[in-house]
Amino acid sequence: MPLWNALLTSGRAETVDPLKLPKAAINRLGRSWIRRAMRIEAESQVFRRHNERAVEYSFVFREIARLCPKSLLDVGTGTTALPALIRSCGPVVTASDNVSDYWPAGMFTRHWHVTDDDIRGSRLPGGYEMVTCISVLEHIREHREAMREIFRLLAPGGYLVLTCPYSHEEFVENVYELPDARPEYRNLPYICRSYSKVQLDEWLQDSGATIVEHEFWRIETGRVHALGDWLFPAERAEANDVHQLACLLLRKG
Repeated sequence: MPLWNALLTSGRAETVDPLKLPKAAINRLGRSWIRRAMRIEAESQVFRRHNERAVEYSFVFREIARLCPKSLLDVGTGTTALPALIRSCGPVVTASDNVSDYWPAGMFTRHWHVTDDDIRGSRLPGGYEMVTCISVLEHIREHREAMREIFRLLAPGGYLVLTCPYSHEEFVENVYELPDARPEYRNLPYICRSYSKVQLDEWLQDSGATIVEHEFWRIETGRVHALGDWLFPAERAEANDVHQLACLLLRKG
């Protein structure tokens, strides 16, 4: 369990009944507790490896800088700080994640409020000028249903910034189950698809969307995600080159 969640569920937070304290005392207690938790988290850092987020986030913020959306939905936020970073750029941000189903032990992020919502049948109001979905779609079995909902939530002419494991000519149902997948990916409780042009064409056909920008990246040495070794730094690739990641900007018709 992440340190932040562990602290939230520890007995420390239950020793004082906030309802019996004046507002100023509650604020002081809360700030003190948060500072302590954040200090512990900072001091416990251990470098493991770089990953593909720098490539994905760079793509996200370039598109936000170019298109200047006023409203944005981040799908599958998890515990990341992405919505808070996007908000600091100006857009009004909504963050969502399927907390009830995907996070059996519960999920909490100190960075931003995350609405518990299943993107396969969203209850959100829609009308967003942009949706970001960063390394999320590969974990959703009903990917076509999820993509239909995303485009339903977009305003006419709105944009989807999508990143996911991708190899143009090869689809893999679950890269974690490949016999030569790296040990770090074995026995995980969720799937990870590597999509291909076939699925991309299905998403476009279902939604009537068009591709505005696309980038293919080689982030590993294997033919698809989870194979071979990590590649640092990542390398831009063409569709006919070996690659494991796609960054896509799609526009709703």
